[in-house]
Amino acid sequence: MRSIWKGSLAFGLVNVPVKVYSATESHDISFHQVHAKDGGRIKYQRVCTECGEVVPYQEIDKAYDSEDGERVVLTDEDFEKLPAAEKHEIPVLQFVPTEQIDPILFEKSYYLEPDSSSPKAYGLLAATLEQSDRTALVHFTLRQRTRLAALRTRDGLLILQTLLWPDEVRAAEFESLDDIEKPKQRELAMAETLVESMSDDFDPTEFTDEYQVELRTLIDEALARGGEKVFQVAEHDTGEEDAEVLDLVAALQRSVDAAGKKVPSGSSSGGKKSSKDEDEGEDEGTKKKAPAKKTASKSSAAKKTPAKKSTAKKTASKSSAAKKTPAKKTAAKKTSGERKGA
Repeated sequence: MRSIWKGSLAFGLVNVPVKVYSATESHDISFHQVHAKDGGRIKYQRVCTECGEVVPYQEIDKAYDSEDGERVVLTDEDFEKLPAAEKHEIPVLQFVPTEQIDPILFEKSYYLEPDSSSPKAYGLLAATLEQSDRTALVHFTLRQRTRLAALRTRDGLLILQTLLWPDEVRAAEFESLDDIEKPKQRELAMAETLVESMSDDFDPTEFTDEYQVELRTLIDEALARGGEKVFQVAEHDTGEEDAEVLDLVAALQRSVDAAGKKVPSGSSSGGKKSSKDEDEGEDEGTKKKAPAKKTASKSSAAKKTPAKKSTAKKTASKSSAAKKTPAKKTAAKKTSGERKGA
């Protein structure tokens, strides 16, 4: 595994250096959108609904639409004015009884590994949490978003679980629950008997995602069978962005923008302009085509000058010979060419 965050746990006056790893991953099979006729990948561009033009990422800002129908646009400079959260520290806020945290609040889990040559402080915190039967509430900032999180221990390993904020949990207000009759004692006894007959220790390995298993079998059989639904993939760059990678491109672009702002003032590029240049530099095809465009522009300029048209062609075809020709002889040819053009 590769760590996604490095920092320290602030436990009173004790700092515990840690690395953070994602504890879970999806096993779902991912699909691409394709054209049903020929199996070609679906790509799309960012198009402005007002002018109809394709908008590059460097010209895109964020906007908020109010309930009154007003739209306010916020730029990168506006977001920079917001208070910056501490990115390299996980402060412990308080310790609460573990049973008081409703599981509905749990969002995503992370592993914390000690990141020091002497993990004594890490072991002390893990042992304290285990013996006290309490969970530490902390603040955890990841990708410019501060979350409330629960820090607990499992087999000596510290686990951080991000929590939803209270206003992110919907209130369960169902009128149909008000009319439910209280169950009779006999009904409760029968239900408890059924529960007892189905009781067992929890072992997650006993359960399988049958849908994903059947889906994988379906795909493998279709590939082995071949036919009209199987296409040979031919990768080629169309200059458009793939639908599945836009989020990654956006994240990389933000990193490029941030790096561009750290360029010294004496540099010729910075901000969004440097990020645009960075994007253009990523495409090898664009790199190769750029000189061709310059050549084309030079040749067009040559065509506009009738007096030097024949000379330009001779120079292009006999470039090596022209280098060895004495300066006076070249000047003579040039003069004769001008006379012919006149």
